[in-house]
Amino acid sequence: MGSYHDLRVFQMSRKLTTTTYDKIISRLPSSELYALSSQMRRAVTSITFNIAEGFGRKTLKDRIHFLYIARGSAYELEAQLLVCVDLKYMTKEEIQPVLTMQDEVARMLMGLIYSYEQKI
Repeated sequence: MGSYHDLRVFQMSRKLTTTTYDKIISRLPSSELYALSSQMRRAVTSITFNIAEGFGRKTLKDRIHFLYIARGSAYELEAQLLVCVDLKYMTKEEIQPVLTMQDEVARMLMGLIYSYEQKI
């Protein structure tokens, strides 16, 4: 079947992580270090980590479970990005490239989940 490293969604989630750190988290005020910034770091890295963890599990059902967790983290990141706009830390235009990438990762995860669920 290959390695999770070969999955496009895994590669894209890593790119989402670095882009979120570079374009968003690095621009948040220091007052958010232990709040929004910390939550955002955990959410975006959780996507990649849960894809990997799911592939380390024994059953397909377990793999699907971790992919759902990754998908949930993608939506958590989306909400955090929107809060950045609400708090006027950034504009909608500034977060849009990351939102687009987040949406693509969430869609790819759902496609992978669906394909695995068809095998159960």
